[in-house]
Amino acid sequence: MRRRRLIVLVIAVVAVVGAGAFAVIASNRIKGSAAQAAAAYFAAWGKGDLLAMARLVHQPPGDFSVRHRELSEDLHVESLQLTPGALRGTGEESAEVPFSGVRMLAELGEWPFDGVLRLAVRDRAWKVLWAPETLHPLLKDGGTLELTEIDASPAELVTSEGDKIPVDSYAEAYLEPLRPEFEQANHGWALVAKAPGRPDQRLLTRKPEAEVERTTLSRPVQAAAARALDGVDDSTIIVIRPSTGEILALADRLEDNYSAVRDVFPPGSVFKTITAAALLKSGLDPQAQVGCPGTYQIPFHRLYSNDGEVDRGVVTFTDAFAHSCNTTFVEQTTTRLTGADLRAAAEEWGFGRSIATGIGGSCGAVPETDDPDMLAADAIGQGEVVTTPLCMAALAAAVESGTWRSPRLLSKEQVRRIDGVPHGDVVMDSRLVSALRDMMAAVVDHGTAGGAGLPADVSGKTGTAEVPDGTSHAWFIGFRDDLAFCVFVRHGGSGRSAAVPIAARFFSGL
Repeated sequence: MRRRRLIVLVIAVVAVVGAGAFAVIASNRIKGSAAQAAAAYFAAWGKGDLLAMARLVHQPPGDFSVRHRELSEDLHVESLQLTPGALRGTGEESAEVPFSGVRMLAELGEWPFDGVLRLAVRDRAWKVLWAPETLHPLLKDGGTLELTEIDASPAELVTSEGDKIPVDSYAEAYLEPLRPEFEQANHGWALVAKAPGRPDQRLLTRKPEAEVERTTLSRPVQAAAARALDGVDDSTIIVIRPSTGEILALADRLEDNYSAVRDVFPPGSVFKTITAAALLKSGLDPQAQVGCPGTYQIPFHRLYSNDGEVDRGVVTFTDAFAHSCNTTFVEQTTTRLTGADLRAAAEEWGFGRSIATGIGGSCGAVPETDDPDMLAADAIGQGEVVTTPLCMAALAAAVESGTWRSPRLLSKEQVRRIDGVPHGDVVMDSRLVSALRDMMAAVVDHGTAGGAGLPADVSGKTGTAEVPDGTSHAWFIGFRDDLAFCVFVRHGGSGRSAAVPIAARFFSGL
């Protein structure tokens, strides 16, 4: 009986000990494996399931999800690809998985990186030991990643051939204000890594594409125009292609903030081109015999004289134009024309019209008058008539081509966008155009621009405009083939001595 009770007691003790041993074994069992935890984390990360990721992390920080979202949003991440490597143990209850990843950034494209996912047993389960560098290695120790904009470079304006504008072109005053019109709406981008105590590191860069806008300027023509002005202060030359109205050269050295495109000046005898058109329209023949005395007095009005009171006697109207006879033009204008006639002729040839070049512009004005003295002064460009060098270049272009065209520095589309719709082309009277061409050819052949070094096929008209505030302004307008030009030297003296040599240097430089 006693033996039986001892056996029962031994069995009970063994049972208790066995149960205790099972409880110890059960309490030390680790849930899952490092490989399973890593696979689950990568799968959740690849899908962007931040809640599932956080459950796999040991004590995730309170901003765990925020960090992931902000990195993707701040860097404009469009997609993420992850490629885990082989699991390797680092201790009895720790392991790590090297991995590679590629983030696709909207502005910068693919951005590859390498990382390490560390795991350890915590609370009898394999957990991810998350740190900022798990998201990206450069986030370690307070590092940050930023996507920053790179400012677009100023727009580059180039010639019609696509070349850079020549250095010292004297066109900068017109080109610089245009650049903001063509600045890019988008910017370049840079992915920058920042860390305390270290210089910023650019990881990826996309520079803004260069904004290039073609002007109508011709590289060789602009270069020739600019070099023709070298050494001549307060001067400008504008060259236009008559067949299109394109401004091929715009070299401007005018001082005191004057503009060859917008500011008006008395034109002197270059305005006789328009007066001649009005007289031709009234019926005066180019070969008509007219007087060119040294002086002429309008009956009961002012006395007018030629330069130096030169008396040429009786000449053809063409020769009176070639020699710029003030007396001829005063007499013929006051006996044949009214102020309204002269103003109408000026308006036919561009005065008062809107000019849309892409850089603004104006032509000039001829106030209508009933005063014979003022009419006479206007006829020779010395009254109330004012004009811009741009307008006079357009006038010369209209004589050459037979059509007045609004000059422009940019494409037609850009001109309309910036300046509005320009005045349409105006076809001129072919009879007047033919006569004016011959008369302007005579100026260079044997008139005021003769023997001045100009090519034989250049036609033009000189002008000297007296002004009350100093030396006269010098003008010369003209054309050669599909090039029309205006040279203006403010307070330069006579057109022949100051403006014609610039034109000669321009043509020799082409």
